[in-house]
Amino acid sequence: MAHGKWETVLGTLGKATRLKIPLELQNLSLQFGVATWKRDTADPQNKEVLLQYSHGSPTNYLEGRMQFHSRDFSLEILNTSRQDGQLYEYATRKGQQERVWQILLEVYEPVSPPSIEVLSRALANGSCRLTLNCSAERGDSIAYSWAGTPPRLCARNGSLLQLSFPQHGADPSCSCRASNPVSSLLATFRPSGCSQRPPGPAPPAPFASSSSSSSSSSSSSSSSSSSSSSSSFLLPQ
Repeated sequence: MAHGKWETVLGTLGKATRLKIPLELQNLSLQFGVATWKRDTADPQNKEVLLQYSHGSPTNYLEGRMQFHSRDFSLEILNTSRQDGQLYEYATRKGQQERVWQILLEVYEPVSPPSIEVLSRALANGSCRLTLNCSAERGDSIAYSWAGTPPRLCARNGSLLQLSFPQHGADPSCSCRASNPVSSLLATFRPSGCSQRPPGPAPPAPFASSSSSSSSSSSSSSSSSSSSSSSSFLLPQ
């Protein structure tokens, strides 16, 4: 990795990602009048020049794929791909003076709506015992967690949840959250005792999270909104 100050920005696959530089560097760029955006390539000895800026005139070498914003010298990737996950470098210089800012872009596919499957069901001594599995078909680095009512029964980490509750008591309501660094969706399971009738679908909950840096906040706000879809439930025959 090249030397210089740097930060990590999270990008969502298929969405726009904006790479921003600090205000101090923006002011220097206006003063110096010359700047360059580059990124790493497969060859560690070479860098790909994306954009050159000279005294108010930008030259964009990836027109249609990237957009330069001269107001704040940021670079926007219009349709983020996995290949865009690279180390980016912004540099402004005047004479022998040069200031560099680096951004490591990590690209994630957002999670798809999760589904909850009943793996096993048993009725013993007046108690209903269920084993549930939560899964999402798509998404990178997915983490699963459970919550609901009552909390002591539903609170778990991981995709599996084992429930045991009185057959004629109040049924629990447990929700599984499938999440990764750029998205989060929710599915809810409400059993009807130990009956074979599957519950109705539950809509996923929207993702809301604070980002780790000012640049990742911009990236996340423009690229990581989750779509709503119904979740499905599978019951063994």
